[in-house]
Amino acid sequence: MGPLEGVRVVEMAGLGAGPLAGMMLADLGCGVILVDKPGPPSPEAVIHIKDVDPLNRNKQRLPLNLKNPAHVALLREIIGLSDVLLESYRPGVMERLDLGPEQCMAQHPALVYARLTGWGQTGPMALKAGHDPNYVAATGALYHTGHPDSPPITPPTLLGDASAAALLVAGISAALVTVSKTGEGQVIDASIAESANYLTTYAKSFYQSGHLSDARGASWLDGAAPWNTTYQTQDGQYMVVAAIEAKFYCVLIAALGLNADPLFADLDQWDYGRWPEQKDVMERRFGSESRAFWAQVFDGLDACVSPVLNYKESANHPQFIARDALWSSDGQIFPAPAPRFSVTPSLTSPPELTDDLHHYLKAMGVTDSALAAWRLDEQA
Repeated sequence: MGPLEGVRVVEMAGLGAGPLAGMMLADLGCGVILVDKPGPPSPEAVIHIKDVDPLNRNKQRLPLNLKNPAHVALLREIIGLSDVLLESYRPGVMERLDLGPEQCMAQHPALVYARLTGWGQTGPMALKAGHDPNYVAATGALYHTGHPDSPPITPPTLLGDASAAALLVAGISAALVTVSKTGEGQVIDASIAESANYLTTYAKSFYQSGHLSDARGASWLDGAAPWNTTYQTQDGQYMVVAAIEAKFYCVLIAALGLNADPLFADLDQWDYGRWPEQKDVMERRFGSESRAFWAQVFDGLDACVSPVLNYKESANHPQFIARDALWSSDGQIFPAPAPRFSVTPSLTSPPELTDDLHHYLKAMGVTDSALAAWRLDEQA
């Protein structure tokens, strides 16, 4: 199962983007060994968990004490038998464990050594702490959020972590192609800030061409246009309108019953001077009925208008249900892997993972001496 079946990945336990990248690799069919410290996890590591941890699905957890030489020796052997090492520590941590790229790749030249940090391995901020909003703020994307009369909003979408994980998986996959052709591995230096910045390329192209400006909320892309924004409905819910093309705009105005209104009659959606008045009219129109009413009105129309759903409602979206785009476990619902593969589908449910780590590692090819030293320490 999965296009990357047979690829072995060692993931050093971390937070956010690292585990998300590991999840994606496991969903793609990789055999992922999660190297975690013994004992209970930190509060930060479980803050997102109710009963099920979706980020660790399809992974085999291996508790190791990296202050113990026997455990480090075992890990070094496992890395030597694997295709990818994924770590998200601060720069220098793996080197201090004698597990840096130079040490590992001397033993295993075909290894893809994937390093994920907030700011990158080099530069003046390489060792500086940060979280998702800090990285997104550095790209300029955070600046254009929220109402222009209020501070920018930090949305709980974890854009930085998600973009870094997705781009790192793409990078690892690309590096594996190179290995298959040349037998030569390489180090991947992935930065959350740079990944989020890369994904702003399209938005910054609009900015360069004048469709976004430093005046927040003054351009059609960040809420000024009445046909590209969100509206509150009578019941306190919201509808999103993205009728950018003229054909969609015409359908929007007709569906709202505004064809005869002098503000809209000529269907000139690019008359900037009318936008504030038009927006007021449309606010009142959407506010006169419930979200369910408007969802039904636009359900059969191509106007790019739809209800704004919360996460609970999203789990019941008919399109997601029809395409089995959801993964559930113990009553909790999460997104299923994407994209879809016609021949090698991703793993949508966890395989049976062995509880016998000794057997699991021995099957990989780990030596009896390394396993014996590890087991003796575990029993001590």
